[in-house]
This record gives sequence, structure tokens and C-alpha cells, in this order.
Amino acid sequence: MVRAAVLPAVGAPLEITDIELPDPGPGQVRVRLAAAGVCHSDLSLSNGTMRVPVPAVLGHEGAGTVVAVGEGVEHLAPGDGVVLNWAPSCGACPACALGEVWLCANALNGAADVYARTADGTELHPGLNVAAFAEETVVPASCALPLPAGVPLADAALLGCAVLTGYGAIHHSARVRPGESVAVFGVGGVGLATLQSARIAGASTIVAVDVSPEKEELARAAGATDYVLASENTAREIRALTGRQGVDVAVECVGRAVSIRTAWDSTRRGGRTTVVGIGGKEEQVTFNALEIFHWGRTLSGCVYGNCDPAADLPVLAEHVRAGRLDLSALVTERIALDGIPAAFENMLAGKGGRALVVF
Repeated sequence: MVRAAVLPAVGAPLEITDIELPDPGPGQVRVRLAAAGVCHSDLSLSNGTMRVPVPAVLGHEGAGTVVAVGEGVEHLAPGDGVVLNWAPSCGACPACALGEVWLCANALNGAADVYARTADGTELHPGLNVAAFAEETVVPASCALPLPAGVPLADAALLGCAVLTGYGAIHHSARVRPGESVAVFGVGGVGLATLQSARIAGASTIVAVDVSPEKEELARAAGATDYVLASENTAREIRALTGRQGVDVAVECVGRAVSIRTAWDSTRRGGRTTVVGIGGKEEQVTFNALEIFHWGRTLSGCVYGNCDPAADLPVLAEHVRAGRLDLSALVTERIALDGIPAAFENMLAGKGGRALVVF
């Protein structure tokens, strides 16, 4: 038996309880978690913004040590450090055939599986495939990527979602070039990773936008050159910081209609707006036909940073080893399993960066 945070039903509070994991079957590995990040997507799953079969163990951003492998697993062995990959590509669907593995049609099929049971026999699903809000988990071997050398195991959990997403938004989706200006909306875990990635890309002006004045220090430490408190004047303030032109790139990490619209309005004519935040269906963003023509901007969605985790993890590890990427700077709170509900409340209130569950 291992301790886990179980979501019994959509909208219900998490329950910290014992669960029973099976031995890893063919093609599976069992992982003892070192740490798991508390992501806004977990909150969205718990409140029904995103759908997941329940009861479930959430948590999709994690790292740990392999303790057992099933038949046929050859690239991992007990004792290996791994980063959990919640969206493994199948390699066979149309998106994978195009090389767009972040859009794999079958990546989340495993979330419907039964992977564990509670002490009373209730069947549990693995959240977004990996069920990282637990002391241990059993996952397909494709969901466990070898830990790159030189990356601390607990901090490596952040590579599984926040850093890949923020890095990919800058390098793969928006394709920021040296000297360009960037605005990042939302200074949570993903936003902080995006700010660091903009700095790594060589952006000149990096504007951080958030509703909380308390986050300015975090944002500037991550690479922001300017800080703007979100208001109805945000776009005007950003244009004032960029010679009245607007930024070359705006990255929205909130998932709300008003911030998406403001990010668009903050982008220069011909600029790029990338939406990373996951909003609900009720968040409707409107544009008129004339402005789309006149401004010539590009608006694009961004799934998992448009990343291929297997290819991008070694690149991120090199940035960590070189001191360009500071994983610990994303973490504003280290908690136990029973601290996850409070971390959810902090996210709703717009407080802090990333909370990290440390086992």
C-alpha cells in the first residue's frame, strides 16, 4: 500500500488515503516518486474544466526512481532516475506521422485505464496517465523518460510539464529570436518557466504581467525586465514600453478570455500571440474581421509547448547544467501530499509560483 491523493468525484475534495498498486505488467514500470509539481491543469481536472475518468489519482508533473520493471522493458532498470511524461506519443496516428507528437491522438488513452485500487477495492484511474500525486505509481514505460545527467531528481519533476511547456512556447511555438520583445501573461509555474526561456532565447525586453504585485520579485528573478500589473490599461502600458509598437511576442499562460484578448492587443502589427493557458468553454474571445486583416498578427494555441519530450529534455538539461535554467526558482512552496488542496486554493487566488510535493 502507498499513500496517494485521490479525487473521488469531479468537484469533490481530494482524499489522502492508502491505495494498492499491482506489480508492473508487460511494458510497465513502477516508480517511487521523489517529487510532483502541482499544476493548474490538476486543478482544472479536479473542478471539471477538463474531463478525466474518476475516481482518479491526479498529478502529471513528476520525477522519481524506478523500483521494478515489467516484462519487455529494456531501456530502464531498477535504480534509474526518470521524469514522467504524461503525454507519450503513439508514433502511429496522423499527428505523430507529421512529427507533431504533442498532438498525438492516443496520448491520453491510458487515463481511462484502471491502474490501482483503494483499500476497499474501489477502482482508480491514473489521472493524466501517470498519477504522480502518490508515493509510488505504475506507468507504461513510454511514460518514463531517463533522467538527464546533472539534474537534481526532485527539481527534475518540473521538467515534466511547466518547463517543457514554457520552453516550448518560446522556442517551438512563438520561435522567439534574439533581440525580440516578449510579454508573458501570468507568473505561475509555467509563466516563470516562460520568462526564463525568453531570457535564454535572447529576448531584449521581457514584460511580465500578473494581477499580483507580490510576484514582481519572482518575475524579475526569472528574467523580466519590466513588470505590469494587469488592468484595463495593460496593452497600453506594454505598447508604451515598446516604442508604442507592442511586443513581438505575447505568451498567455492564464487561460482567460480577457487575458488572451489583452495579449493579442499587446502584440505589434505582424507579431505573434501564443496561448498556453487552458480555459473553459465559457471563456469566449472575440475579434472583428477588420482588425484581423489590419494587424496581421498570428494567434496560435500551444499544447505541451509543442514539445517532443524525449528530444527536448536533453536540451533543457544542458541549460540546467550551464546555469542558464534555474528549476528551483520556479518553486515557491515545498509541501506534503496533504498540502495539495491548499496549493489549489493558492492557484485560485493567484498566489505564488509552483508548489512542489516532496516525498
